[in-house]
Amino acid sequence: MRSLPEADPGSPDIRSPLRYLWWNARRQAVPLMTGIAFAVVWWVSQSLVPMVLGKGVDAVTGKDAGALLTWSAVLLALGVTQAFTGIMRHRMAVYNWLAAAYRTVQVTARQAARLGATLPKRLSTGEVVSVGNSDIAHIGNSMDILLRGTGAVVAIGTVTVIMLSTSWQLGLMVLVGVPLMAAAVGPLLGPLHRRQRTQRDLQGELSTRAADIVAGLRVLRGIGGEQVFARRYREESQRVRHAGVEVARLESLLEGAQILLPGVLIAVVTAIGAAFAVGGRISAGQLVSFYAYAVFLIGPMRTLTEAADKLTKGHVAARRVIRILSMEPEVSGGTAGSAGGELVDPASGVTVRPGVLTALAATTPEQAIEIADRLGRYVDADVRFGGTPLRDLPPAEVRSRILVADNGARLFTGRLGDELDVRGTADEETLRAALHAACAEDIVEALPDGLDTHVAEAGREFSGGQQQRLRLARALVVDPEVLILVEPTSAVDAHSEARIADRLAKARAGKTTLVCTTSPLVLDRTDHVIFVDGGTVQAEGPHRDLLAHEPSYRATVTRGED
Repeated sequence: MRSLPEADPGSPDIRSPLRYLWWNARRQAVPLMTGIAFAVVWWVSQSLVPMVLGKGVDAVTGKDAGALLTWSAVLLALGVTQAFTGIMRHRMAVYNWLAAAYRTVQVTARQAARLGATLPKRLSTGEVVSVGNSDIAHIGNSMDILLRGTGAVVAIGTVTVIMLSTSWQLGLMVLVGVPLMAAAVGPLLGPLHRRQRTQRDLQGELSTRAADIVAGLRVLRGIGGEQVFARRYREESQRVRHAGVEVARLESLLEGAQILLPGVLIAVVTAIGAAFAVGGRISAGQLVSFYAYAVFLIGPMRTLTEAADKLTKGHVAARRVIRILSMEPEVSGGTAGSAGGELVDPASGVTVRPGVLTALAATTPEQAIEIADRLGRYVDADVRFGGTPLRDLPPAEVRSRILVADNGARLFTGRLGDELDVRGTADEETLRAALHAACAEDIVEALPDGLDTHVAEAGREFSGGQQQRLRLARALVVDPEVLILVEPTSAVDAHSEARIADRLAKARAGKTTLVCTTSPLVLDRTDHVIFVDGGTVQAEGPHRDLLAHEPSYRATVTRGED
């Protein structure tokens, strides 16, 4: 059996949900067909047991010891076959479930990396979390149920043929009754899936709310907003609970119908079969077989209902997955190259000169963020890098040469040293130098295992200022050709900010660097300052010259204080 996940998940067919599920099935055709074969033998061996039991009963009533031994041996062989094929069927079912789920995780994660900043603009956090938590399970279930579902169909067909050959009246009754009972529960599936879809959407919204609350918990405590958001979260969680209750009501009806309807069929078949046995039309052993078949059919019939349910859920889940897979990044690239040089944004007039530590001071943070997004090609713009339009460069080249580090970035879980060295190429000396430049040495020294310490999800164990310094250290370790820092010291104290400003200038000496900030401590240590108001450059020059001659600049960086 092949290991999971596959090295290359392939290119999914996203023309429709059914095509996506069919693509998954084709990608794992061999294990899927192997599993179906085991499931068919497993079900058929079970379907033959009632017939063998009936033959054994007839051998007892006929006092035929040889026939009794023969049918006992056949029953033993069927039991051994069931045990072996049942184990292998389950093994293949688990493999096929995992293969489809892993493949979906791989293609969606690859697409998320490709979309980059586009994904959070199009989908909420809760929506993405729901795809990762529930949708992959439904897609895995849709592959898993194909094994038992196919075997159940073959088993029902086998039982029907045996019953028709024994008594065409009873066989016809089963042949007609099975699809009628399956159709009887059909009207429940539509409303059930609509309620499941509603519950799933509400869960996605609740996950987004929870993520927002956790991310802003310190701020909420600072402004006394904990109770307000807690009340809103309770209200939304109650809506999710009510939606779950509505789903459970229909599921309980479906479960009840799956027991009641086969029970009715069993009662009818047994009653008519008993009448036939009394009249001598069938033997006592055949009556036992018919009763056992009616009981046995509950299993395959429930499996068919389960298959309809899981395939429908898989279809809904596939629709959400291909929604992500069909998205296109807001920006694309070409195949040109650039020798590097000035990074120019004509829309604002900002020019980042090579080898210079430049500061961008904007009257509002939003203006600086918009310019940084354009310079990093997170939005489509007429930005040029060394005379070459950024849109003509391959996205991978832009990302490797121009790094935009803002406060929206996150620390990932894992070893701290690995999280700071995202490319895996830095030595310990480089890491130490970056930590020193970011004034983050004390953070590492306070950890029990230093750089070997395991970081929790999103770096929750660190304060806002500590996270900001670690993110700055990570950006410095990458050491890109062009580094754009957005408010890198907004969460640190004044003493740390002054040290960072001094050390940053030394760490990036001779390298192209743009710092978006209005901190006088940082501005005073840069080579060149660009002042932006209204989205365009209003003045340029050294920080102290701008303070002396530009009132608007002075008001911006001093917050209106003399």
